[in-house]
Amino acid sequence: MAVVNRNQKDKLFYALFSEKENALSLYNAVSGTSYTDVENLEIVTLEDVLYLTMRNDMALCFHDDLDLFEHQSTPNPNMPLRGLLYFAREYEGWLASHEIDIYRSTLVKIPAPKYYVMYNGKASRPEYQELKLSDAFAELSPGYEWTAHVYNINAGHNQELMEKCETLHGYSVLIEKIRCNQDSGMSLEEAIAKATDDCIKEGFLREYLLKNKGEVRDMILTEYNEELREKTLKEEGREEGVGLFAKLMSILFSAGRVKDAERASRDVAFRNALFKEFKLI
Repeated sequence: MAVVNRNQKDKLFYALFSEKENALSLYNAVSGTSYTDVENLEIVTLEDVLYLTMRNDMALCFHDDLDLFEHQSTPNPNMPLRGLLYFAREYEGWLASHEIDIYRSTLVKIPAPKYYVMYNGKASRPEYQELKLSDAFAELSPGYEWTAHVYNINAGHNQELMEKCETLHGYSVLIEKIRCNQDSGMSLEEAIAKATDDCIKEGFLREYLLKNKGEVRDMILTEYNEELREKTLKEEGREEGVGLFAKLMSILFSAGRVKDAERASRDVAFRNALFKEFKLI
């Protein structure tokens, strides 16, 4: 079992399922298969594609399938589009590595794509849902579709899936224990330490946690800090936006530009033009 590289800003989900044995277990769980030939599984995760600061995706090629698993803690209706763009890059790499020319006269056979989103955020979500790319089409385009299969992997959800993949179950339990510890008043570091020790005692991710305890702590701390930073930036941006809008309204009403104020309240492009006109941005 490989030791986690502490220099990479990886999410724990990525670190766990980048190990072939765990990836195969997850593949079998979602596919309803029972393959054991882990030597034929290839991890083909792309570098620096979907994530900005934290690596949260894992892609594998196995038995003519090309599967992408992406971990999400925030619901995102744009996952089908993200997945489509990711797979375009994956197929480019696959064609290049196999030296295949798509301009030849014979049909090129490619691995079948499957896209899974593993959700464990705090917002309530269904056990399973399918997100369709066609929902984003500006107009109907029959015959074109791309689907993201979204599984809720929070504790207590998708029990059958958890039973089939021990590592996924262990991950779910660890995150739930951390949240419960925080809710009881512990600091994040204390919550992680106690949750890790409890999981080891109870047999959840035992081998992995014993070998990578420090790295797991660092990854979770970094992940939580990144989420807090993103939340803070959004809140600050929202507050700044509200302040700018209030200033703009004050200027417009003082100048008697009531119609402009009304239009700015519903027309984003016009509002931004006014921000620039009055040098507010």
